[in-house]
Amino acid sequence: MGDVNPQIEESWLEALREDFSSEYFNSLKAFIKEEKKKYVIYPPGNKMFTAFNLCPLPSVKVVIIGQDPYHGPGQAHGLSFSVPEGIKIPPSLRNIYKEINSDLGIPIPKTGNLEKWAGEGVLMLNAILSVRAHEAASHHGKGWETFTDKAIKTVSDLRAGIVFLLWGKFAQDKQVLIDTNKHFILTSAHPSPLSASRGFLGCKHFSKTNQILKENGIEEIDWNPV
Repeated sequence: MGDVNPQIEESWLEALREDFSSEYFNSLKAFIKEEKKKYVIYPPGNKMFTAFNLCPLPSVKVVIIGQDPYHGPGQAHGLSFSVPEGIKIPPSLRNIYKEINSDLGIPIPKTGNLEKWAGEGVLMLNAILSVRAHEAASHHGKGWETFTDKAIKTVSDLRAGIVFLLWGKFAQDKQVLIDTNKHFILTSAHPSPLSASRGFLGCKHFSKTNQILKENGIEEIDWNPV
């Protein structure tokens, strides 16, 4: 993580340059360096900024905000809700697929890898970008939230007509960072099995997002991750 700066895509590096040289970010780097000496940390260092690297700032059409990375072996690869090829589809993502299926008729995929969405312009951003193995939220409050809040605000400030999908209270609390005069916000319950039936299933966010994009003359998202 000492060489964290060069590992982020150019447009984001430019937009977030001040943060990379800030005191809080240096503390965050020092914290992660120490953590790596004692624990297994996910995702691997070169995957922490995958959300940014696969979806440059000028390409963003949709933002999906998650909380922190999956903490099981091989799951986290830098995109919220996504897992690499060959890894069992986690419960929240299973519910996302169920909703896409009922909303758009897209067959439920066998893979949990959402990299294709990133290429379509979907920024899948966790608020916290690292975690100790098997310890959810273990890197909470160490500086990542400051960084990702800045990233959300950067999208809000520098772009227009972006659709923000805020699922669950944690994501909805990020509304304060978004200029609602020039962006669109869709909210629902979180897709986790604990809450999906309380408003996520049936939210039709995927067709609604495409409708908004279409009305604004922007190419729609192909929500089939395969």
